[in-house]
Amino acid sequence: MQNALIMLAAGLGIPILAALNARLGTLIGSPSAAALILFTVALLATAAATFVTGPQALAKALSQPPHLFLAGLLVAFYVLSITYVAPTFGVGNAVFFVLLGQLVSAAIIDHFGLFGARPAEISPIRLAGIAVMAIGVTLTQLAGR
Repeated sequence: MQNALIMLAAGLGIPILAALNARLGTLIGSPSAAALILFTVALLATAAATFVTGPQALAKALSQPPHLFLAGLLVAFYVLSITYVAPTFGVGNAVFFVLLGQLVSAAIIDHFGLFGARPAEISPIRLAGIAVMAIGVTLTQLAGR
């Protein structure tokens, strides 16, 4: 239950992050500068957390497979794209498509157990659940128009 609440809080934060950073990018006239500011603040926050919880893990990072570091590029792409797109496309629309992408990607990752994920087959019931979630996200967008 605790993990579910943590992830719920993270999910609640994503549209807020998108709206705040999109607004900052608009006000300063540069989505990339707004993203840089966001990542600088994030770097300071995660550095503090790392040094409190155990900086020795950083030494282990250098010996890990290089492809694992692509996650940093993916988060940069997300932040840059949402900061650029949200002011004209809308935060709701932008997050709507992010959610659809997450549903598809998560199902594929789980189905094949990619990147060390716990395998979970895309069964008919799981596919139906994903479809219901996608329909729900779609309905929320249609209702807002």
